[in-house]
Amino acid sequence: MIRLLFITDYSDSYANRLLKGIIDFSKEKGQWSISRMPSYYKQSIGMEGILKVAKEWEIDVVIGTFEDGDDIGMLREEGIIVIAQDFKKRLHGVPNITGDYKGTGKMAARYYLDRGFRNFGFFGLKDVCWSDERFEGFFKEIKKSGQEGSVHKYNTQDIDRHWFYEREALAKWLKGLPKPIGIMACDDNQGNNLIEACNSAGIKIPQEVSILGVDNDDLLCNLSIPTLSTIAIDIEGGGYKVAELIEKMVESPDEKHEDIVLRPTKIIHRISTAAYATGDSEIQKALMFIHQNGRKKLSVDDVVEQVALSRRLLEIRFKEVTGQSIYQYIFALRLKTFAEMLLETNEQVINIALSIGESDAKSISKKFKAVYGCSPNEYRLRNSGI
Repeated sequence: MIRLLFITDYSDSYANRLLKGIIDFSKEKGQWSISRMPSYYKQSIGMEGILKVAKEWEIDVVIGTFEDGDDIGMLREEGIIVIAQDFKKRLHGVPNITGDYKGTGKMAARYYLDRGFRNFGFFGLKDVCWSDERFEGFFKEIKKSGQEGSVHKYNTQDIDRHWFYEREALAKWLKGLPKPIGIMACDDNQGNNLIEACNSAGIKIPQEVSILGVDNDDLLCNLSIPTLSTIAIDIEGGGYKVAELIEKMVESPDEKHEDIVLRPTKIIHRISTAAYATGDSEIQKALMFIHQNGRKKLSVDDVVEQVALSRRLLEIRFKEVTGQSIYQYIFALRLKTFAEMLLETNEQVINIALSIGESDAKSISKKFKAVYGCSPNEYRLRNSGI
């Protein structure tokens, strides 16, 4: 039996989802002994205290959010395997649980470019590898489009400091930005903070500022008003791979092992990005209505009722902005919602179809296969994360 000590911040959804993936693997191999320790406790007892606990509990592996001053060598000298979870910097000499941060930034940039934005922002943290590299990928993709002069960066905040203490500076930055603007937040926590700052400053989301987070922390994303769109990361699948790595390291402790890289998978659409870069207020109103009712069965007539335009004029202007007819846009959004719900729940396909107002499961399954190239059940199996 493998004994694991996991030292991290358990108020963070990322850590809990990572642990879930580890537990899923351990159940297949015979239940591991997994002990948890909050990061603040490590700070109070130091690495000497961690070593004492690890020896008393006969720990085989320690996963933790370590910093430069943490002497992980004392654990390794005792034959204890160490894996670092990215916090501020990657550690040398041990495997890191890290991510394709540049790829995540590229995905966010591509999203905003495709929606017609010409002004871009990045809200990050100071001297944190995953924030810095997400900005690097974001900026590089925008630069390829010839728009690098329109990127505005705010990353003066320390990871250990709450955003409240920079409220005035953040509000000043937001008010001075060209509008409309698409802003990538380095994670959902910063995305939530950014929404609060915009609300306090009287800045409209998503009409003036469109905000996209990272991690798909369900609590934070739905706590925000409006709700926060985000880039989903395969965190549970990454935890499963971490557990596979642990098993290999226990069997072959002297071999060199690679980092575990967690990849971005998709963008989860919520209200904070329910806009295109357009000054057409009627089209923005139509888009907001569609996204706010994404899980209802809407018709084009329902949208027409929300705006002060004739159906024909709305159709023309809507397609000029989005590149799609109203019907095509609603249909694509419903299929995206359907696909997301397939992965978010274990409900049967018929029940998911009913929850979004589709009484004919066969019909929506046929439409789904035409777009995604597989049946809903096949899609669920292929994208389950493990």
